Amino acid sequence: MLYRGPLASCDYDCPYCPFAKRRDSTEQLRADRAALHRFTEWACAQTGDRLSLLFTPWGEGLVRSWYRTALTRLSHQPHVDRVVIQTNLSGRLDWTAAADPATLALWCTYHPGQTPYRRFLDKAERLARDGIRFSVGIVGLPEHLEYARRLRADLPEHVYLWVNAAEGHTYTDEHAAEWTAVDALFPFSRHPHRSAGAACRTGSSVISVDGDGTVRRCHFVRTPLGNLYDGSYRAALTPRPCPLAVCDCHIGYVHLETLPLYDLFAGGVLERIPLDLPPQPSSRLVLTDVTPMDWSRTGQCASTACCDSV
Repeated sequence: MLYRGPLASCDYDCPYCPFAKRRDSTEQLRADRAALHRFTEWACAQTGDRLSLLFTPWGEGLVRSWYRTALTRLSHQPHVDRVVIQTNLSGRLDWTAAADPATLALWCTYHPGQTPYRRFLDKAERLARDGIRFSVGIVGLPEHLEYARRLRADLPEHVYLWVNAAEGHTYTDEHAAEWTAVDALFPFSRHPHRSAGAACRTGSSVISVDGDGTVRRCHFVRTPLGNLYDGSYRAALTPRPCPLAVCDCHIGYVHLETLPLYDLFAGGVLERIPLDLPPQPSSRLVLTDVTPMDWSRTGQCASTACCDSV
């Protein structure tokens, strides 16, 4: 289950993000807090279901106390298998000590130019010391390549470093090979995946929920399936093909049944942590000429994310 409330404010100013340095009004923050509380109450009450929850706010959630509180509480629910949030890791981390590390996980993105490199790395190392599951990623812009290489060298070996292809950016085979040397799974991100008519788990075992409880199959298909809080969505849960021409975001295409990503990320789909980390660059098979449809056809593999004044 992917949850995205009305929060859209972020403390970063990334040039590739439309929500950079956006500020929510006091009323908007209160609405987001109330919506998250309602969702948390609902999730805690669903003791007859097994839930895995990914929070994908447009802005940065962990600088808001209500997200930290919700994640901590949900991590202790016996019927919640995993609770994850996408974050730029700019906020405090002491709250994680009260969460269950067997359930909590973080999807962290490093944004060069927005925070000192050492500050970000120190936080990643603290998460590793405290036994919190997390992945680290970066947007694959040319000016980010040296930062990505540095991260791969400095992060603990067990931490997966992923690379998201930059929206609207075209990668030559040579440039794709450089990114694949950092993240062996980069070929999955390099091109949008043709998804029209493809089998997808969204709308069946995966759903997206917004702040008012409207349920959709995923963030990218706007057709409602019903509402979470009146239970009307449940009758609409059924396998269905994707209605879109392409899917170009990891939180969407990871659920395509035509791709082997559920096997690659078994046990870590929401937090983007592979079951087995890709090999290190020295022994890595670099794949730069594989298109998404090649993966779809063969089913084989060689190997996005903002103080507490309200």
